Parts: sequence; C-alpha cells; structure tokens
Amino acid sequence: MNALSPVRRPTREEAEAAVQTLIAWAGDDPTREGLVDTPGRVVRAYEEFFEGYNEDPDEVLSRTFEEVAGYDDMVMLRDINIESHCEHHMVAILGRAHIAYVPSTKVVGISKLARLIDIYGHRLQTQETMTAQIVDTMNRVLQPRGVALLIEAKHQCMTTRGIKKPEVATITSQFTGVFKDDPRMETRFLQMIRGY
Repeated sequence: MNALSPVRRPTREEAEAAVQTLIAWAGDDPTREGLVDTPGRVVRAYEEFFEGYNEDPDEVLSRTFEEVAGYDDMVMLRDINIESHCEHHMVAILGRAHIAYVPSTKVVGISKLARLIDIYGHRLQTQETMTAQIVDTMNRVLQPRGVALLIEAKHQCMTTRGIKKPEVATITSQFTGVFKDDPRMETRFLQMIRGY
C-alpha cells in the first residue's frame, strides 16, 4: 500500500499472474518460450513506469536557496521530456513540458523542477490532472509570485488505437500569479518556449 491509496498493493507474484492472464486473454500461451519470462519483465517495467507513487513531490521541492542576489524574474526550463500513462487505457503519453516560475524569496535547484514533472508523470492520470498537480505543488511549496506550465503530448490511446490520429498533440497549460495577472509575462513565457 502506498501513501496515495488505501488499496492493498498486490504481491509481485499476483502481479505476474495478472500478466499471464492477459497474455492468455490476448490469445497466446504464457508458457511458451518467448513469453515465459514476460510477466516478470512487465512487472519490472511497471515499477519504473509508476515509480512516481513512491516519491513525495513536496519533499523534492523542500530544499531551497534564499541567496539569489536580488534576482526577481522568470526562471524557466523548456523541453522537459514527459513519459506518462493514461489512466483510461494504461498506454503511453509522450511529450514535453515547459515550466517557469518567478521566485518570491527562495529558489529551488532547476533539476528539482524536472524531477517534479517526472514524479507526476510516473503515475496514472490525465494530462489535465498532471498539469494542475504540478502547478499546485509549486505554488504550495515554493510560494512564488507565479507559475506557468505548458505541456504538449501525444496520447497512444488516440494515436495507436481508437481514432488512430498519430499526429495529434494535446496541449494543456496553467498560469498563476504574475503569469495570469500580467499578459506581458504570459507572452514572454510563450515566446521563450519558441526560443525568442
């Protein structure tokens, strides 16, 4: 059981048995040579895909620095790769995030922003939820003057199944504080995403 869910976490053996069931349901023999080790491999892959459930995003942002020599403008990271999974079909969401904040009294190491995105990315959810969670965590923990986040991603639940539109990207964004109140800040953020 993890901190996010009151549901009992199945054992590794139960998880591997579930994969065997899915292989058989798909129409193949889970005991044939090429598939006999697949349940173990899938469970190990899921441990990586969903490692975000085992990490505390607040803790990642908790180490901050107050010596910023008066810096009071935007801090931005762009083109952060995102690998997540859709909660509806458990297939990949692949894309990139662009994030910025304007510090008030403290800054956080820039790698921590990428780590925050990874934590929420490595959970089952929708892109909209992930966007809101990232911004909410930054606002709550860092208490900046504003946060801006834009995520653009392709969802395999739409690109490889169902409607099968491989070139469609979903874009979500959220702006708070100065990015929401000052149109010039929002414009600067969007221009910096494009590299000018």
